[in-house]
Amino acid sequence: MKLLRYGPQGSEKPGLMDEKGQIRDLSEVVKDIDPDFFAGDGLSKVATLDVNQLPIVPGKPRIGACIRRPGNFIAVGLNYVQHAIETNAPIPSEPILFNKAPSCISGPFDPVTLPVGSVKSDWEVELAIVIGRDALYVSEESALDYVAGYCVCNDVSERESQLEHGGQWVKGKMFPTFGPLGPWLVTKDEIADVQELKLWLELNGKRVQDSSTNDMIFPIKKLVSYISQFVALQPGDVITTGTPPGVGLGMHPELYLKAGDTMKLGIEGLGTQEQKVVNWAATQK
Repeated sequence: MKLLRYGPQGSEKPGLMDEKGQIRDLSEVVKDIDPDFFAGDGLSKVATLDVNQLPIVPGKPRIGACIRRPGNFIAVGLNYVQHAIETNAPIPSEPILFNKAPSCISGPFDPVTLPVGSVKSDWEVELAIVIGRDALYVSEESALDYVAGYCVCNDVSERESQLEHGGQWVKGKMFPTFGPLGPWLVTKDEIADVQELKLWLELNGKRVQDSSTNDMIFPIKKLVSYISQFVALQPGDVITTGTPPGVGLGMHPELYLKAGDTMKLGIEGLGTQEQKVVNWAATQK
């Protein structure tokens, strides 16, 4: 299944993308695609529906983030071999973890806002995991049993705040709009091999990231198991799993986002996103 949320920001409704690419309304069946949906076994409930009996949503509504306000939004740093190499970082011996704030989540086609004074905001196409049930101390062998599905994430990052102001990476990771998710949450049964998916990002029409999830240092099952040793993962939690090479920080000379830029990104089987970059001041008018 491809689950999504559509409608004006803050008033999104739950939906499902059918095989013809039509949005079907789920609002008479479930309240939202949120932590309560997963905790209440919403996936099983929706899976039993006759999709053809669901109302078709007319027109082309705005697509919101595919999950509403997860309890945890956890990120993994330097999880692709070639990305570690391009940034002159050692290959991690254990996953590097940090947090993104749930308040940074935005829709896959919403503008990305540059923080005031930002000169080093960067792009990062990533595969994100959505947790389907409580997970604590899970084994690698059973880790995928705790996964509800996958989606595209753009882990937008302000590198000056992340790397030059001391403390933890989170300073450059949590600004509003720095976590576009979607367009859909694709349930895991639709993905034959999550470690063999192509992912890419284009900046102003030029492809700058072009890789595969087979370059991950720590695969999905390792990440879910590892993270569950430190935090009680809950239904609806999001884990974004690192980016491949081709970020602005790794270029020579370095290249960063500016107002007017366009990012288009996607992952095989999970859909595409597109965002226009704007200055914070432009959002206050």
